Order: sequence, then structure tokens, then C-alpha cells
Amino acid sequence: MPHDLLTVFVVTFLSAIGVPVPALPVLLLAGAAAATDALLGVEALGVATLASVMASAVWYASGRRLGRRVLTLLCWISISPDTCIRKNELSFSRRGALTLVVANFVPGLSILAPPLAGAMGMRAGQFLLFSALGALLWVLAGLAAGFVFQAQIRWLLDALSELGGVAVVVVVALLAIYVAWRWHQRRSAARELARFERIESAALAALMAQGGRPVIVDVRSLALRTGPTSRVPGALHIDLAALEGASLADWPDGVEVITYCDCPNDATAVKAAQLLAKRGRKARVLAGGLETWTGAGYPIETFEVLESPLVGQAA
Repeated sequence: MPHDLLTVFVVTFLSAIGVPVPALPVLLLAGAAAATDALLGVEALGVATLASVMASAVWYASGRRLGRRVLTLLCWISISPDTCIRKNELSFSRRGALTLVVANFVPGLSILAPPLAGAMGMRAGQFLLFSALGALLWVLAGLAAGFVFQAQIRWLLDALSELGGVAVVVVVALLAIYVAWRWHQRRSAARELARFERIESAALAALMAQGGRPVIVDVRSLALRTGPTSRVPGALHIDLAALEGASLADWPDGVEVITYCDCPNDATAVKAAQLLAKRGRKARVLAGGLETWTGAGYPIETFEVLESPLVGQAA
């Protein structure tokens, strides 16, 4: 039994920390075993919940220390890095700390929610409370599913046992296919993003200095930012979610639109530019976004962002 519980703890922790090891099969097996050993089920519930909370706490601490840099790293290595920060910021903006309760049930959100909570200043006590509640519900759901489908799980285990070494080959092959499919998805997304036309910071600065009047659109999410925030001079802030229905009547016909964001591969800016192109506007993307623009020493302007839901929650 201690060996089984150690496996539950290690696999759940690795899965929650971001290692591509699925924890659900282990929880299903523990739930099936709980049908004949109720104590094992209770212990597995506690161990798996603890492992999940510990892993989340590591990411929370990283977010408090490194801020948005850790979010950018996580999005860069994800399969769909394009709008992951923005989507999770919006989730926190709408649901606040309750995002942590549902995070484990939403692919992608489970890894990004803890560091985002840390980066945005959520109190440690509040984080641990809601993170523990979310982990408890998620683990309980996995164990309950294993308990309900115990007969099918035992049949599958017996079938794999009869296959012997062949079963190992099948499992490894399926895992390899899954990893290859995920890698293909990421490569395809990266190629699509790279194909869209960019404009370098120097070229945009020269265009503006020569009297060019492009419409510059800032599509960064400001959902959880507060206080003075920088932007390219004259830029309009329009969230990507609102851009499709935004009125373009005040924009001069034939004027080029430049979009920018703060995400890996300029992905949100590319999506915005593609949307504008569909609406008949000529659009390009500022390569590297605001970070590259400011890094090159070009001027910026500041504006105030209103208070967000997480302001005042810092420890």
C-alpha cells in the first residue's frame, strides 16, 4: 500500500508541475482499488490532493518572484502559445480566485493559473485555499470515476496482463504517437504565425517620423494590469475579443494598421491582423511587440489602467 500511495503522489505531482505524465490513469486505478479497500481510497485522496497543491505552490511562488516572465516561458513551451496568457487573464478577470477551483479540469489552465495568481499578487492564504479546493474536487472526480468503472478497469488490466511484453510496446507506441501529434500541432501553429508579414521597430519608427499615420492597435490583455502602463505613442487599445465587432468607421480608408502584443511569436497580434485583413484592412504585425520597441529605445507613452479584481490581494 505505501508503494501504491507513493506512485499516486509522484505521478500527480509530476503531472501538476507540467511534466507530460498523465495523472488520471493512476487516479482511476486507485479509485478501482478503493472498491475493495476504502482506506486506500481515502489515503489516495489526501496524497494526490497534497501533491497537486504542492506543485501548484511551486508555480505560484515562481509567479510571485518572476512575474510575467514565467508566464511567457510557459506559453512559449505550450502547444498553443498564441493567446494562453490572455485567455487565463480573462478567466481571472471574470471569475477571480474561483478560476483556481476549475483550473485542473481545463487543459492548459491548470499549469498557467498558479503562476498567474502569483504574478498578479493574490494572497498566499487565498491561493492555497482555492487551489486545495480545486485539487480536492479534481482528485475526487478521478477516484470516483475509477470506482464507478472498476469492472471495466479490471478487465483492461487483465487483458494487458495476458498480452505481457506486447502490452508495454503498445503503451509506448501510443505515447509516442501522442507526443508526435502534439509536436506536429505546435510546429503547424508556429509556421502559421511565422508566415504573417511583420514590420520591424526601426521601419515603423521611420514611417512615423516621415509623417506616415498608420493605425497602431495594442491588443495586449489589460485585464489584470493596474497603474501606469506603457504603449506605442498613439496606439489604440482594443482587446482581441472585442476587435471583431469594433467599429472601424473612424479609421481612414486605405491606412495601414499595425498590431502588437506581448505574447510569444506575436501570436495574438497575428490573430488581430488576420481578423482586420478579413475586414478589408491592410495589416502588419510589429515584430517583437512592445518589448522590442522599447528595447530599441523608441519613445513610449503611458496611460492608467483601472483597478483589477486581484489588486489589494498581495500578501
